[in-house]
Amino acid sequence: CYYCACNKIITKHHGKADEYLRYLDREINLHIAHVGLGQVLTQLHLGGGTPTFLSDLQLRALMTMLRRSFTFAPGGEYSIEVDPRTVDVSRLAVLAELGFNRLSFGVQDFDPAVQKAVHRIQPAEQVFALVEAARYQGFESVNVDLIYGLPQQTPESFGRTLAQVAELRPDRVALYAYAHLPQRFKPQRRIATAELPPASSKLAMLAQSLAAFDAAGYVYVGMDHFALPGDALAVAKRQGRLHRNFQGYSTQPDCDLIALGVSAIGRVGAIYSQNAKTLDEYYDHLDQGRLPVVRGLALSRDDLVRRAVIMALMCQGQLQFESIELSYLIDFRQYFASELEALS
Repeated sequence: CYYCACNKIITKHHGKADEYLRYLDREINLHIAHVGLGQVLTQLHLGGGTPTFLSDLQLRALMTMLRRSFTFAPGGEYSIEVDPRTVDVSRLAVLAELGFNRLSFGVQDFDPAVQKAVHRIQPAEQVFALVEAARYQGFESVNVDLIYGLPQQTPESFGRTLAQVAELRPDRVALYAYAHLPQRFKPQRRIATAELPPASSKLAMLAQSLAAFDAAGYVYVGMDHFALPGDALAVAKRQGRLHRNFQGYSTQPDCDLIALGVSAIGRVGAIYSQNAKTLDEYYDHLDQGRLPVVRGLALSRDDLVRRAVIMALMCQGQLQFESIELSYLIDFRQYFASELEALS
């Protein structure tokens, strides 16, 4: 997909995934050596764009590894990202059988001209059929990803996509702005800059998205997420339990996040860490018996205070000075004097 800015490996050789899974097993074992066998897992997210590149056999092997190492909590959230072009109804049944109860479909845009411009052809009928099948299979939540600012998009064409999404009625919608950075991301060089909508059109698309999802009965969770009122994200927003991590909004604020796989970012306690971004470096670390972490950050007390402020703004849309003062034993107005002055 030309728009993609994710860390990626492009291959048609599915055998490469077998080698990757062998190394992933090594990484899991290294984590278990640190945290102990059978730690309770309340959320699992298979992300990275296209986990469904893995065959049914490979996905079974991966889930067997994880279940051997962790205790999956009953009623936990177990989600997987799905490229609609890589699954059919029978594959959805396999995902349900493996224990996944949440799906995220990458739609981006239903307009055929936009799909052609970004090299991502997937008819709307295909997505509608998959979402219907997912509901029949009993998946608890279905998310749809959209991107505005893509080549050939106009407010009019995106308006038609928004109407189709409202008809599809997924439980959650993630709406991202396309960032055109061809110098950094080679696939984006295939996108003609002249075909990108101007800033005014992008702003119009964002405004019409907010209006469309509000009219369709969605709760604006924050930043780039919308959810139906009964969805766990909307409930967490109402109850003040909403959290944001590297994958987006989450319902569990106080959990450690163990990251597995190439380029994955984790958070354990007050430490952030990121794995190697290339397979060669990732494999090299594991061949040496080391966790494949290449960089990280140990948060200072000041980092923790600022993170709490940022999290309140992103997750609740408001900031109570008193709660920060009580949690971190500071005088808020004094601590953030320069920031408050700049804001005023």
